[in-house]
Amino acid sequence: MTIVYVEDAFDLSEIIRKYLTREGYQVHVFDTGEEALSMLDKSVDLWILDIMLKGEITGYDLIKKIKEKNPKQAIMFTSARDQDIDKIVGLELGSDDYLAKPFSPKELMLRVQAILRRTHPYAEGIIEYPPYLIDTNKRTITEDGMNIELTNKEFEMLQFFLNHPNTPLEREKILKQVWGDNYYGSDRVVDDLLRRLRQKMPDLKIETIYGFGYRML
Repeated sequence: MTIVYVEDAFDLSEIIRKYLTREGYQVHVFDTGEEALSMLDKSVDLWILDIMLKGEITGYDLIKKIKEKNPKQAIMFTSARDQDIDKIVGLELGSDDYLAKPFSPKELMLRVQAILRRTHPYAEGIIEYPPYLIDTNKRTITEDGMNIELTNKEFEMLQFFLNHPNTPLEREKILKQVWGDNYYGSDRVVDDLLRRLRQKMPDLKIETIYGFGYRML
């Protein structure tokens, strides 16, 4: 999963980055709101925003822009200021959690995991998607006791859809999630991969949004 951490205290951001990376998250760290704006068009599972930042864009400004662009993306606020005021304002703007400074990295990790479990219920464990039983830890799929073999990219695409049910997903977002930012080529590889996935799992309810992308129902 992808986490964006916006914090202008370098020592703290470096410590948290290492903890998050160790837990297997893909982490992008920025020390200004202006730099973090580059992630608005990306697929982000959680934003961790300090309220007071260098530059003209505050954490409050960022959450407004995130919610305008991607209203379903999860957000956590951190702040060393008066936590009652910040917590109320943050929640009113749509944040999922608030953590007052100073905090321990372990506490932040627990909060992160809790938010991702709430916002991505299919992110880990056993998923029942009749007639399929999907184990995201073992990366296995069975139908009536029979194994369905998926390639690594087919499974990553499937899990991306499962993590975003009823959400329109652009081809470009799917492309970056499955192939990474360094892939250069046609986004039609997304169509080809999905065609193979549908052949192996014909009961998946993934509809085509012509001219845009796909949505899992």
